[in-house]
Parts: sequence; C-alpha cells; structure tokens
Amino acid sequence: PSGAFYVFPSVEKCLGKTSRSGVVLKTDEDFVTALLEEEGVAAVHGSAFMYPGYMRLSYATDTESLRKACERIENFCNGLR
Repeated sequence: PSGAFYVFPSVEKCLGKTSRSGVVLKTDEDFVTALLEEEGVAAVHGSAFMYPGYMRLSYATDTESLRKACERIENFCNGLR
C-alpha cells in the first residue's frame, strides 16, 4: 500500500475454530493472542483499529523475517480445526 507499512488481512474464516493448543478463536483478538503464543508472530487485532475480523501486520522489516512470519501464520491457520 502507498504511504503505509502495514496490512489488514482478514481472519474471519478462522474465527470459530480451535487452535492446536485448544484455544477457541471467538474474536480477532483471540486469533492474534493465540498466534503470538503458539507461533511467536506478533500482530494487532483489527478491532483495535475499528476493523473487527482482521489483524494488522507490519511489514517494516527485512524480507527474510517476513517470509518466516508468513510461514508461521500459514502453519497456525493450517492447524486450526
């Protein structure tokens, strides 16, 4: 995006599911909290910015760190049931 260093991907399809550690993801805040605890990826819940059902990710870092973070996010989402 022009003029910004963050994106807001939707997590709506993940809500209502359960993480590998047994956390039920009722809200976007639940999602980012479990993502941090289970995969070590920090994000901010979209509700904090009036975007419920989304998370805010900063991409103000190097490409390799972003690649690893994306792999961890994918791993987290693939483990939901």
